[in-house]
Amino acid sequence: MKMKAVIANGVGGPDTLEVSNVDVPEFGENDVLIKVAAAGINRPDIIQRNGLYPPPPGASNILGLEVAGTIEELGKNVSKWNIGDNVCALLSGDGYAEYAVADQGSILPIPDGLDMISAAALPETFFTVWSNVFDRANIKSGETILVHGGTSGIGTTTIQMAKAKGASVITTSGSDKKCDFCTNLGANLAINYKTQNFQEEVMKYTNKKGVDVILDMVAGDYMTGNLKSLALDGRLVIIAVLGGPKVDFNILPIMLKRLTVTGSTLRARSHGFKAAIAENLKTEIWPLIEKNKIKPVIDKIFDIEDIVAAHHYMDSGDHMGKVILKH
Repeated sequence: MKMKAVIANGVGGPDTLEVSNVDVPEFGENDVLIKVAAAGINRPDIIQRNGLYPPPPGASNILGLEVAGTIEELGKNVSKWNIGDNVCALLSGDGYAEYAVADQGSILPIPDGLDMISAAALPETFFTVWSNVFDRANIKSGETILVHGGTSGIGTTTIQMAKAKGASVITTSGSDKKCDFCTNLGANLAINYKTQNFQEEVMKYTNKKGVDVILDMVAGDYMTGNLKSLALDGRLVIIAVLGGPKVDFNILPIMLKRLTVTGSTLRARSHGFKAAIAENLKTEIWPLIEKNKIKPVIDKIFDIEDIVAAHHYMDSGDHMGKVILKH
């Protein structure tokens, strides 16, 4: 059986992408086949399109790390789900297509009150934020977190999840409009990194104490400012290197302030690892979504046939929230 899917003709810009007919993917005994209603576009998709983030062994080359849709078929060992269930899922690939394969542990029910478009905006950022902010950084109520890129999908998710769990949130963004967007979403302080020094603003806001956690997608020359912005026993979690992977910096602050510097990528982690995150999200976060205390933030919706325009928009950096593809 054939399906529509986005394929890349080479490596490079959005114009390398086109919709084509390909075979429906095969699924394993622990997998489900999902008929996709909508898929999220994420920064890792852009990096993969540019040839810098290859899929893990065995994963599809088709872009797309999250979908919402309806389960059409079940692997023989699948016991948690039924044909016809409406779900959202974290994927290793295949999202920009009519059908996608997901391990049963990386699937979550669509929260009550959300449609498919909204649900497609959940998995990639919510799994990532839970894994890094709550598991790796172990943020606690009463602590303060700095998240760079406050209007990104990761940023909008972190603002809401951290606030809901009792933390204060500082964000950085590249315009006053984006800063206002972040404070309206719940950030305690939003810093325009183009006109303000984020380290100075952080230390002023925290009375020279610094923040307890930083979630960083920049790295590069942000490293020095990050280390100076952390409080004693602070934790820096790096999840992307948009500013470059190499930098010279002074490691003395790490020693003197007893800092933890860590990082992670989620895509290649085991099914069991992702299943544990899914259970935490279902218990801790899904009820808050259903009570409208946390919501997916959707910026723009594109038809899958408009994939080139969608990726051009992502490349522009103008989005505030998630960009979604729909069928």
